[in-house]
Amino acid sequence: MRRSPSGRPALYRLVRHPLYVGWFFAFWMTPTMTAAHRLLFAVATTAYILIAIQFEERDLVRAHPEYEEYRRRVPMVVLA
Repeated sequence: MRRSPSGRPALYRLVRHPLYVGWFFAFWMTPTMTAAHRLLFAVATTAYILIAIQFEERDLVRAHPEYEEYRRRVPMVVLA
């Protein structure tokens, strides 16, 4: 995996949670989505991930205080 000069994998310079971004694409880019099943699943899963990120980042800041500065510099899931 390509690394940035800071030692982080290159994708982590663009967004803090590139794996979650990948999941969002997987859930939302389904060719056929019915309202009752897949759309509800995509909405619920997206909400779950966005809530989980809040807990994960809270724990990361506690364990690694330097993560706070990284949070200020790099967007969560949307490219800046």
